Amino acid sequence: MSVDVTKLSSGLTVITDTMPHLQTAALGVWTGVGGRDEKPNEHGISHLLEHMAFKGTARRTSREIVEEIEAVGGDLNAATSSETTAYYARMLKDDVPLAIDVLSDILANPSFDAEELEREKSVIVQEIGAAQDTPDDVVFEHLSEIAYPEQPMGRSLLGTPQTLKGFDRDMLCGYLATHYRGPEMVVAAAGAVDHKQVVAEVQERFASFDGRVGPKPLPAKFGQGGTRVVRRDLEQAHLTLALEGLPQNDPGLFSLQVFTNVLGGGMSSRLFQEVREKRGLCYSIYTFHAPYSDTGFFGLYTGTDPADAPEMMEVIVDEINNAVETLTEAEIARAKAQMKAGLLMALESCSSRAEQLARHILAYGRPLTVEEVVGRIDAVSVESTREIARGLMGRSQPAVVALGSGRGLDKAVAFAEGLSQPRGRSLLH
Repeated sequence: MSVDVTKLSSGLTVITDTMPHLQTAALGVWTGVGGRDEKPNEHGISHLLEHMAFKGTARRTSREIVEEIEAVGGDLNAATSSETTAYYARMLKDDVPLAIDVLSDILANPSFDAEELEREKSVIVQEIGAAQDTPDDVVFEHLSEIAYPEQPMGRSLLGTPQTLKGFDRDMLCGYLATHYRGPEMVVAAAGAVDHKQVVAEVQERFASFDGRVGPKPLPAKFGQGGTRVVRRDLEQAHLTLALEGLPQNDPGLFSLQVFTNVLGGGMSSRLFQEVREKRGLCYSIYTFHAPYSDTGFFGLYTGTDPADAPEMMEVIVDEINNAVETLTEAEIARAKAQMKAGLLMALESCSSRAEQLARHILAYGRPLTVEEVVGRIDAVSVESTREIARGLMGRSQPAVVALGSGRGLDKAVAFAEGLSQPRGRSLLH
């Protein structure tokens, strides 16, 4: 890797990873603002702002924005999360200046045309409707509400039809001016790029983003746990479970990720083998961990026949409890190999490299080398993983949601309380 970093006087960071053997490049702007920064009356505005960025500027119509990029074979996209919003492009190496110009234009000079705004609000209302028709989305929306009650972290990124209705051009301009600040912005590029050229282009075109630091969101607080059964006439019962995880900078993060992978990170994981391969209770089951700046979210998802839901959850609870103290060297080694392979395979994509660099700057203030990340993975041991797993089990009460129909759902969520009952915790001492 040939990584170069330049911090402009505005606080904006430019980071590039030159891959001279490529003929293409990936480039994007990442901002440290997302759903958790929204006030109650701003619910959904981060996502709307991302949509509206492509709907016209003082220099380009919405059609001209996409036509200019696609005329040279490139593409544009964007994404909103709880803590970041990203705008990115993929293009041939000679068109990097064009991509920087377009991305700076949509962020520095958005028109927020009234007709475009109403049209895009309608599009997002349709997106909300589509999400409500998707059981996976619905069940995780309820799970987030229990995990982070009465907080932005617990709300859907899409907003609601009611909050969207209240947004106007002034609110969008105000939100952009308040949160899109140089110190919270990263321009990251990887592939066939020249660092000095990128810095010069960014310095000129992003000059309007000043060096004042934007407001910080309130600290996230994982709730007291609890269960919820959401009744829907569905073929399957969708079961989810959450525990409080670890924040991005916690030294135990890699050990927790190893435990997550051992438990439900692949076809060789304990849950996949026990629940699907041995018992045939489901098609899909997995665990994951999402680290944030000040909290973490450990989650589990599976779907099964409603009649099998109680057995499913009982098996899941037993497997999680048992795994805490019975992890093996072979399982740890396999999970570490999966993590390292995923890391190294991602480096073959310039888009993945650019995103990884941007996220490192936002999370750590500097890029982590491949050797450093691999070293942290290699340092994980059976004992460190067991210790982290014990902490995971004792840190919070589980949040549990079941979505579907049938009498078995109430019994299923009741079984999940075994994660915090003496029977479950007796293994921890």
